Amino acid sequence: MSLTVAASTQPLAAETVFDLLQKVREKAPRVHAITNSVAQHFTANALLAIGAIPSMTIAPEEVAGFASGADALLINLGTLDETRRQAIPVAIEAAKSAGRPVSLDPVFVERSPVRCAYARDLLGLKPDLVRLNEPEQAALFADRAAVERLIGDGTVLTVTGEEDRVESTQEDFRLRNGHPLMARVTATGCAGGAVLAAFASIETDTALAAAAGLSVFNIAGEMAASEARGPGTLVPELLDALYTMTSRDIEVRLKSA
Repeated sequence: MSLTVAASTQPLAAETVFDLLQKVREKAPRVHAITNSVAQHFTANALLAIGAIPSMTIAPEEVAGFASGADALLINLGTLDETRRQAIPVAIEAAKSAGRPVSLDPVFVERSPVRCAYARDLLGLKPDLVRLNEPEQAALFADRAAVERLIGDGTVLTVTGEEDRVESTQEDFRLRNGHPLMARVTATGCAGGAVLAAFASIETDTALAAAAGLSVFNIAGEMAASEARGPGTLVPELLDALYTMTSRDIEVRLKSA
């Protein structure tokens, strides 16, 4: 019998989240991010703020070397031009061959049948982690059975929304951190996806890594919103919160079902 999703939701401990954040800070993993042109700058700074190292090339002739030598690979389809379309499968193959975790963020697949078809092809390459929202999930999968087949094959699914869900064959998590102001700044979701990839590089339990990374980023968003005057001041506050986050910040704010 093939595995489907886990039978029960697991609590996420604040101590575990901080321990994984400390591992990222100590190990400084490099995340190669083939992300959209709008998100590159913010994504790179978010990775640097948590202690990771970004690399960003999308040139097909050199992306294999960058992806295989990185500690994790992020694929974000936000601006799917021809160069990225050619580079992405090469990067995934190189990362998988090197044993690196691959995270896929199929941005806006519900708005483009061509992009949706391309994303389905990428799912066939068995990414370790897929991060998406409800409309994107509805566009990619015909029904719940299709979702469970993907999870049963070993991919961890993270569905973001008012309540974030992390689903896998071993454990599920339900998370409720974040702030509405984060949606007023472009590329926050894309940068958050890169943080998940960084956590996946230092923790073999990909579901736990995704839950911890998502919690860190969304708690940072809450901390930033409490200091910001609006979207323009949210970004620097968010980067500072990622950089300065303590175990106490996580303990006080973490919301896990």
